[in-house]
Amino acid sequence: RSGKLPNTQRATWRANSGLGDGLANGVDLVGGYYDAGDNVKFGLPMAFTVTMLSWSVIEYGKQLAKSGELGYSMEAIQWGTDYLLKAHPEPNVLYGQVGDGISDHNCWQRPEDMTTPRQAYKIDTNNPGSDLAGETTAAMAAASIVFKDSNPTYSNDLLSHAKQLFEFADKYRGKYDSSITNVRKFYGSISGYNDELLWAATWLHKATGDQTYLNYLTENADSMGGTGWSMTKFSWDVKYAGVQVLASM
Repeated sequence: RSGKLPNTQRATWRANSGLGDGLANGVDLVGGYYDAGDNVKFGLPMAFTVTMLSWSVIEYGKQLAKSGELGYSMEAIQWGTDYLLKAHPEPNVLYGQVGDGISDHNCWQRPEDMTTPRQAYKIDTNNPGSDLAGETTAAMAAASIVFKDSNPTYSNDLLSHAKQLFEFADKYRGKYDSSITNVRKFYGSISGYNDELLWAATWLHKATGDQTYLNYLTENADSMGGTGWSMTKFSWDVKYAGVQVLASM
């Protein structure tokens, strides 16, 4: 976790970090998750992580509750969605990365020891990123289901942002690594953005029951590559298999 850590943090050897994230861009981007052993916050895999954590709670919430892990799981999801909400300060603006992957990988240090100012990178109408916006839509829509009963206000806020992001992703199409070129060596959009648009629409339909999103899926699945061939993987980059499973449920 990045940011100001809560008292419930179970990794007790970790401390606050990245408290100045976003300052250079005039926006609060404190929080979220670091990618791995580095200190960069990559938006696409982070959003996918939130989507999958949410799906786990939706499908296995009772089992998680029996094991005493449901509360921790929901807290982990909200740690991600709180950041994603911050990263979406305007309907057609989404911050997709904090930190430079190249320079970060040349400096091996704990996140708590970072002192170098960190650049944040965004997508907007002039620099689109349908894959990034689509996955973030899916994350927020899935999480809205998780919090629908326990925190309806928060759930509605997530759903509102998800709808805005889907409209942005669909209207202003493009691969996010053409706008945030720094990400190409780390999480480049190899599969393109069509799978994320279908994935986002499927999650919005599941969260809202709105037929419009199901119509979007059925009308675009063939042309966007979501049918007619065997899916060999499901990952932060390729979502077609997830679309098929979720749409069949």
